[in-house]
Amino acid sequence: MEDKAQLYFTDWAQRSELAENMVPIIGSLYRNRGIILSIYGRSLINRNPIGILRAHRFARQILENEISVRDSYPLLQAISKLDLAPCKIDLGKLTVRYQAQAAGESVETFIGRELAGLNTGSTPVLAEPRDVVLYGFGRIGRLLARLLIEQTGGGDKLRLRAAVVRKGSDDDLIKRASLLRRDSIHGRFQGVIKIDEEENAIVANGNLIKIIYADAPETVDYTAYGIDNAILIDNTGKWRDREGLGRHLQARGIAKVILTAPGKGDIPNIVHGVNNALIRPDEHLYSAASCTTNAIVPVLKAVNDRFGIRYGHVETCHSYTNDQNLIDNYHKKPRRGRSAPLNMVLTETGAAKAVAKALPELAGKLTGNAIRVPTPNVSMAILNLTLDKSTSVQELNSYLRDISLDSPLQNQIDFTNSPEVVSSDFVGSRYAGVVDSLATIVDDNRCVLYVWYDNEFGYSCQVIGLLEDLVGLKIPQLP
Repeated sequence: MEDKAQLYFTDWAQRSELAENMVPIIGSLYRNRGIILSIYGRSLINRNPIGILRAHRFARQILENEISVRDSYPLLQAISKLDLAPCKIDLGKLTVRYQAQAAGESVETFIGRELAGLNTGSTPVLAEPRDVVLYGFGRIGRLLARLLIEQTGGGDKLRLRAAVVRKGSDDDLIKRASLLRRDSIHGRFQGVIKIDEEENAIVANGNLIKIIYADAPETVDYTAYGIDNAILIDNTGKWRDREGLGRHLQARGIAKVILTAPGKGDIPNIVHGVNNALIRPDEHLYSAASCTTNAIVPVLKAVNDRFGIRYGHVETCHSYTNDQNLIDNYHKKPRRGRSAPLNMVLTETGAAKAVAKALPELAGKLTGNAIRVPTPNVSMAILNLTLDKSTSVQELNSYLRDISLDSPLQNQIDFTNSPEVVSSDFVGSRYAGVVDSLATIVDDNRCVLYVWYDNEFGYSCQVIGLLEDLVGLKIPQLP
């Protein structure tokens, strides 16, 4: 027993040392060359050694075994010796591919062949950095700020320049910096935040973010702050039609606008990764749809592509939001006036109808409803579908697992086979939705799928994806 205990400890110490050695290599590749490393979609950027080990162990939820840093570290070393152009590399998938295909081939030879197309030297991702402005600095606004700051890298891509808000008090700047620094759900900001009172700005990991006070979109002259040709992300949800949202375009310095809510009328509603074809050079207003629409559309597309969907019903168990009341009070909408932390609240959702804007082939085939539940974050969509083809639990799950690992939807759909996961385990998920495979039900051509989604962070990642599409930020992804 004593020998086995020592064996476990020695193994841990060795793996910890390798993870520690990986940290500076990952950081240098990211900051100096714009190379973003991950393990089955779990980013390794700004991770400490324990975070790197956890990311490796996560792979066991998808694969039969976890990936060891003993296997991935030599590949990382080989990657660091190449002169790669900016790219995204999934070190986990690359490691598994090497184990399956190398057949005695050296790590250096394998990596050289796999990444030959990118071994062309470091080049700027964009001709010049693109300015980004947040209109609103609430739940989604602050998460978008975290993501943009995290992805600053060498500063040659997207730059968060300002956040526009209404001034709340004399210590407004201090309070907003504090809310960015600390989050009760998503934890502390990973980095250093301070304020610059002279500039009325928050400085986060070296990014100077102007806090601009305004009561109306068209009244701001962004060029006066050195901001021009910017993409503005309106996360207030106050204006959703072309006339209202178009007021942002009257402000000097704004080129395009993204709305973080369902758009009305003819505003294109984009679910990143699904209907990006709607992005056109002559269109300046876009909607990123809703968190629920982003969660269900990729899965619905995948299922429809393979099995066909005749009709179905979407039920969402959605975490409560700031729109609801902490305790019973007046609310203009039915039931939402009742205490959010104490009740399940039946309400409507437009997600089922919104699906048709991203997937016209499903128009009129889905109904939907929602239950607001007493949790502050992470929701679940239940897809009750009648298919054109019969299938089985094994076939359907295997198909969705493969889609999550290697397909055009691999950045939108995640997959878990853990029998113990609950909603809090998905806080911070960067995917639009996560298929809970052990909950899948199939009876001939009828199926029920359960899809978890972080309705705050996962959705924010989808918004960033749309933003990157708008500016032409196309970073190759391997394998």
